[in-house]
Amino acid sequence: MGLLDKIFKGDGEETKDKSTFPWTDLTDKDQITIALEESKNKTVGIFKHSTSCGISKMVLRNFESQFEEDENTKLYFLDLKKHRDVSNAVAENLGVRHESPQFIILQNEEVVHHASHQDIDAAKLEELS
Repeated sequence: MGLLDKIFKGDGEETKDKSTFPWTDLTDKDQITIALEESKNKTVGIFKHSTSCGISKMVLRNFESQFEEDENTKLYFLDLKKHRDVSNAVAENLGVRHESPQFIILQNEEVVHHASHQDIDAAKLEELS
């Protein structure tokens, strides 16, 4: 397998088993309200991911490899292909223009940071937690 194959896997497979990473699937618009409520007590991150985009896959793998689990952090994973309506609601409710991939950090019911593409960095989440 060549370097580009490793970076841009075409089969949709991620490097870590999703069941072992602390993602909570964001599949319903009502979960946005729940995430905002949770952000009163812990830092909440929302990762918006396009399963058909090589760059998004690469950024997701980098984020997962950098992230160190913390009990004061809750992570949501939004599959844009399956839940575009939820992505639109996130943009509208949080006032953050849609991008993909995108990572949004919430604290005390407010967006305290958002980044897209290669600017997504797990260190920023750790810094804010």
